[in-house]
Amino acid sequence: MVFPDYRPRRLRRNEAFRTLIRETHLVPGQLILPLFVLPGKNIREEVPSMPGVFRISVDQLAKEAKECLSLGINSVLLFGLPEKKDGMGSGAHAKNGIIQQAIKELKNRAPQLMVVTDVCLCEYTDHGHCGCIINNEVDNDATLEILAKTALSHAQAGADMVAPSDMMDGRVAEIRGVLDENNFDTVPIMSYAVKYASSFYGPFRDAADCSPQFGDRRSYQMDPANSREALREATLDVDEGADILMVKPALAYLDIIAKLKEEFDLPIAAYHVSGEYAMIKAAAQKGWLDEERVMQETLLSLRRGGADIIITYFAKDMARLLNK
Repeated sequence: MVFPDYRPRRLRRNEAFRTLIRETHLVPGQLILPLFVLPGKNIREEVPSMPGVFRISVDQLAKEAKECLSLGINSVLLFGLPEKKDGMGSGAHAKNGIIQQAIKELKNRAPQLMVVTDVCLCEYTDHGHCGCIINNEVDNDATLEILAKTALSHAQAGADMVAPSDMMDGRVAEIRGVLDENNFDTVPIMSYAVKYASSFYGPFRDAADCSPQFGDRRSYQMDPANSREALREATLDVDEGADILMVKPALAYLDIIAKLKEEFDLPIAAYHVSGEYAMIKAAAQKGWLDEERVMQETLLSLRRGGADIIITYFAKDMARLLNK
């Protein structure tokens, strides 16, 4: 059919038609809200480079959980800022560490909220890298045991799901083995399967106080130029026992999300990262774009690209819009 016999605009004439034939849908339950938790009481401090995002103390989590659930957001992803750091990131698996406290608080106050925990060492090491430093390099195999101990401590505290983000080779298998050995075989792993060495992480590193003190993370995070490597990385994590595959960042890697969606039958998550969030916020503050519409268009593009789950700092704002 060609014009004038076929007129595509017939089905765009009003919102009723547009809603009727809409191909991609986004609901609050598909969103995960990242939270930054720090020691202390009655703390709620805004991250300067991420307007609308706050570092909060454990005693503020119940209020945050209540708001999320009221909006239909059923999941949060926890990042911790410890009181002390050391070379081995021992605070990551401390029995009474900041994340362990946060998990217990959330599960006690809002048991229906799904608590997902980031499993990495960068927030807990004094050098800011995601693993142990041996001979001036991040040692892959020495890091695996610590990551597994960290994931186990999160499960013991009550975490519903763990999410290793370090990009060490073999960490999914190590974590799966330790969880299973300790009767946590029902705790799933959402793997940061394809995590690029991206420049979009800057605001997050401010929020979590985890910038590397020397060098960078290109020896373990992926080269942004590589696409086929993403399939190799994801395949390894599937074989090692991952339950959900994540791509990070999201917006600049829609092609990678689409490749994983086509190749694998596991759920695909996309992390709409701090820099992607901050760019929209900054442009909106300048009056250069409509924040609400760009937010909606961006998150829909991630769903259209193949993401089943979206981790985003816009989660509450998007949920409010969807609930109108």
